[in-house]
Amino acid sequence: MADKDTEDLSGLTDDERRKMGRSPDPLLPGQPAPKVDPPGAVRASFWLWLAGGAVLIGGQVFTLAIKQQLIDALIRQSRERGQKIDEAAMAHGATTAFWLLLGGSVVFALLIALFAYKAREGTRSARTVLTGFAVACVLFQLGIFYSVPSIIATLLLVIALVLMYLPSVTDYFPKAVKKL
Repeated sequence: MADKDTEDLSGLTDDERRKMGRSPDPLLPGQPAPKVDPPGAVRASFWLWLAGGAVLIGGQVFTLAIKQQLIDALIRQSRERGQKIDEAAMAHGATTAFWLLLGGSVVFALLIALFAYKAREGTRSARTVLTGFAVACVLFQLGIFYSVPSIIATLLLVIALVLMYLPSVTDYFPKAVKKL
């Protein structure tokens, strides 16, 4: 059996090193990162995460493009209910909400891309964070802000998540060894 100090650990991911009880290998400036070769399901999942984030942003851009139609429909519905409204204030509030949703979708998509990249490298905690993102997306997109692009994005994210939990890829996301 090889000594911990003499065994060759080059090319292993940080999580693989942690599984063996080792610390992550530091990279010196200018030193290339070790190449990873994820299983096909993890590779497909990575691209589905990116596609889901792009669809989220695209859906919000589309919403912003048709915002005047949405504002007009909102004002019309309020009048039909007999509510007294300030049309300018409602238009301003809706425009602000649409821009905030676009900004939020961009940030959410960037976070998804970051953690999907880390999960592609075999980082188990990134897979856990992506699980939380997928649950949040399902709750928000289908529960609060329901639209065709949100359904498509949510479907892509759920499929990406399922691919990361297939039995064939569980060894790619090793548990860290805890020493007492």
